[in-house]
Amino acid sequence: MTIPIVRRTVPASVKALVDGGLPSVLARVYASRGIESIRELEDGLDALPNFASLANIDAAVDRLVHAIDTHERIIIVADYDADGATACAIAMEGLGALGADVHFIVPNRFEFGYGLTPEIVALAATGGTKLIVTVDNGIGSIEGVTAAKARGIDVLVTDHHLPGAALPDAIIVNPNQRGCTFPSKNIAGVGVMFFVLAALRARLRQRGAFTHSPEPNLGALLDVVALGTVADVVRLDHVNRILVARGLARIRSGRAHPGLQALFKVAGRDIARATTYDLGFVAGPRLNAAGRLADMSLGIRCLLTRSVAEAMPLAAELDALNRQRREVEHAMQGEALNDLDAIGGAAEAFTLCVYRPEWHQGVVGIVASRLKDRFHRPAIVFARGAGGELRGSGRSISGFHLRDALDLVTKRAPGLVRRFGGHAFAAGLTIDETALPAFAALFEDIGRESLTPAHLRRSFESDGTLEATELCFAFAKSLQSRVWGQGFPAPTFNDEFTVVSQRPVAEKHLKISLGRDGQRFEAIAFQQPIPLPGRIRAAYRPEVHEWQGLEGLELIVEHWLPIPD
Repeated sequence: MTIPIVRRTVPASVKALVDGGLPSVLARVYASRGIESIRELEDGLDALPNFASLANIDAAVDRLVHAIDTHERIIIVADYDADGATACAIAMEGLGALGADVHFIVPNRFEFGYGLTPEIVALAATGGTKLIVTVDNGIGSIEGVTAAKARGIDVLVTDHHLPGAALPDAIIVNPNQRGCTFPSKNIAGVGVMFFVLAALRARLRQRGAFTHSPEPNLGALLDVVALGTVADVVRLDHVNRILVARGLARIRSGRAHPGLQALFKVAGRDIARATTYDLGFVAGPRLNAAGRLADMSLGIRCLLTRSVAEAMPLAAELDALNRQRREVEHAMQGEALNDLDAIGGAAEAFTLCVYRPEWHQGVVGIVASRLKDRFHRPAIVFARGAGGELRGSGRSISGFHLRDALDLVTKRAPGLVRRFGGHAFAAGLTIDETALPAFAALFEDIGRESLTPAHLRRSFESDGTLEATELCFAFAKSLQSRVWGQGFPAPTFNDEFTVVSQRPVAEKHLKISLGRDGQRFEAIAFQQPIPLPGRIRAAYRPEVHEWQGLEGLELIVEHWLPIPD
């Protein structure tokens, strides 16, 4: 099926951006991504919202101050993905710098499952722990909080996941809880923890804690905040773009944490040229590999190292795990495609649910993402857990709120889903193995009610054409320095080109020379196994390419359509 190239709608707000001094091409790019004023493009820390608008932030700070004053043992309970790992790392570093006695536990997904469970509380309770702080989890941990209170342990929940109907009896800092006026509902768990640390430092400053000692620089944590934010694939709203921009500035200037530097080194990436791509597709997957295949404490320890030399063995282990993860993912994806073919494919379905008992729990989310991308349908992939359970991870498309769909399943069939949680585009759940056919049928029914055939038709969005004077190295360089990502995609343009020459690279890519209006452009098309015709309409991204110390313009061809002779 031919996938059309569709130009993004440019709203009337483009005029205000041009009047504010933006070049017209950037103005239309930003306007089509919802930017209405130049102020929304400010990326200084002074443009961040005040932490005071977070619900319960004063109570959270009161409890942390008491823990510091009385030298209480604090345990951080982390999630086992990159957001949880980075949130744990900045909590350890930040609370430690502010005077806390702080330690961490990260549940092994294969033994304990997700979140603050009673079993994790029992582990955390050793050593006289008086306060548990959850990061990137806890909003659904009602039983775990109850178990903690029974042991005389207080719980501070810092989370960003959508709350259910009931909340745990804890101090909760979560911008998505009812009544919270914090302007960003999209910050990751690491972002929530960063604002909690900022609020705590402000309170300690008021008390004169830094009169005779230097004040901790929380800005030094922003490289790790940026990594967790991008790796968690949250929407890059204004707050998240500021956090990522400031983090990238630290990384490019050589001030990244040693563990992050080591992750770039094992991947062979130039950290001085770091982009959101590197955070999301280079460092992030290597960090995530620990939680997917082994124990995320490995990733957290890497982030907490004090030198690159200390970090390198840990980063090398993470790199090896990531290679293993790729192999497992490739095999599972092939098996999933075979199973879909066996039942008639995905063309008639509105949703996808696949399962094999031998599949790996830690990789189901990635495979779900691959299936969602391939078929442009909400996809859930299940693997066998313990005690007759299936643990699933889902990814969704625009127009289908995945967590709300799972909530609707529980309302229509109480007891069918044991546990669930997540966001609009990503969610996890646990069901009984025997419940899979009923779940898949009900999930498909909800998909057919919520989605239309138009939702399921793929198109490739473009920011229009570029004039000859606009398609240049300087423009590509300016794009490279800006923050792009989930919900704020990097600009893609489309134009007609003559294919002057082409040659295969690594047997699966094409190195191309494209001609237009008397100009010649070097380009590459990844995962392009067949030759291109003589004339194409290409959707492309202008990028800066470096070879042997020299930089130049290169077009990344993401999609193309033939132009008939």
